[in-house]
Amino acid sequence: MVLNKKWAALCLAAVMMIVLLGACGSNSNSNNGGATEAPSTNATEDPSTNATEEPSTGSSETKLTGDFEIQYFVGGYGDKWWKKVIADFAAANPELNIKESAGPKINEQNKPRWIGGNPPDFVYIDGPNLNDRQMVEDGQLEDLTDWLKDANNIDGDKILDALAQQPQQYDGKIYNIPLVLNSWGIFWDKALFKEKGYAEPTDFQSFLEVSEKIKADGITPYIHTGKYPYYINGSILYPAIVSNNNDDYTILQDMAANKIEAYQSPAVLAALNQIAEMRDKGLIDKAAIQINHTDSQMMFLQHKDAFISNGLWLPNEMAKDVPEGFDFGFIPSLTQKPGGKVVANTSTATVAIAKNAKNKEAAKAFLQFVFSKAQASQWAELSGAPSNIKGDISSSNAPSFVKDAAKYLTDPNTVVIPTITFNADVDTEMQNATDALTIGKITPDEWVKRVTDVVAKVK
Repeated sequence: MVLNKKWAALCLAAVMMIVLLGACGSNSNSNNGGATEAPSTNATEDPSTNATEEPSTGSSETKLTGDFEIQYFVGGYGDKWWKKVIADFAAANPELNIKESAGPKINEQNKPRWIGGNPPDFVYIDGPNLNDRQMVEDGQLEDLTDWLKDANNIDGDKILDALAQQPQQYDGKIYNIPLVLNSWGIFWDKALFKEKGYAEPTDFQSFLEVSEKIKADGITPYIHTGKYPYYINGSILYPAIVSNNNDDYTILQDMAANKIEAYQSPAVLAALNQIAEMRDKGLIDKAAIQINHTDSQMMFLQHKDAFISNGLWLPNEMAKDVPEGFDFGFIPSLTQKPGGKVVANTSTATVAIAKNAKNKEAAKAFLQFVFSKAQASQWAELSGAPSNIKGDISSSNAPSFVKDAAKYLTDPNTVVIPTITFNADVDTEMQNATDALTIGKITPDEWVKRVTDVVAKVK
């Protein structure tokens, strides 16, 4: 999503105090929700919660009736918040018949309905087989532009004013609203580093230096998810491009706008050369090329690899497998020069109303309900992720990695990249080319050639 840089940094700083994070796995526009281990859900199950703050149920000025269907993907964020918020909304609207279409494969299962013009009323755009830009281009989402200008949440606050990151615009129109806010970055185990005497990295040079010591101890320094290369692109490549572009993230927006000259810039080549240097120094786990997100994360937790590219959802997604004493360290970027600014590449998952929704009144009322301060707090506690609603729950028992993230993201010197969606074909080619680069099949120049060939076609 496109934001003024300074405003984005200040707003994200506020939201990052609403932090406890979780989700990931398969490729989507949001790049943060693809784990498929969670069970599917249905409307008869009892909601569960451990939230400490009960939300205001609010009430619609107009009584809501009829059927109302909500589609939500269940991944690393889980489904506790969805069950809770839907139960709260149902309590406030007892004459509304709410149906949940949910689960780890719901996007794939409901795809024929979206194509056929018979979709659910409300959709959470996350996980595989959903791409917000494609849904907009296919005419599947309701234009919310005029409605959002004056829409208030149930607290009486204007929704647009309550958002930390503003909605992405498509030719000046708004079709979906960010619900989740996240940051890519690099993780390590603080406990391991303390035990081994490793210095925690602050830039690319210190990362290379400590990686040599790690490698000498028989541990592979770095692993990424080769099956889903957007992990390494989001955590390494894109921040590196920004750092090498004098900390100006608009180069990524130009790339997303399919400007070939942006891909051919010296900043892109310099970033690719940093990955090539990691490869040539033997810092990248060779197993990464064929590995998925959960397997790479497990190897990291078992100390077979010291660093991993991931999003802030990692600790929550792997909570059942985290060894006792494991202490997550986190930094949004490692490719900056010594003394350079940290670059935080944000990601999000959005919500929208189907253009062919049968109960748009209920869908809009649900939007007003979910974008409230109480639901922001509940989202943080039940999903382990930051909400896109401004607020402060710093009194919560946030784990150390969350405090690390907040430290960077509240720093006015941090460069905050707003969420940017690339053309699907270009994004796929960038991922494939990066994979090929990490194993030496292509050079940085060949990466640029491969990707710009696709950009020229889609343009």
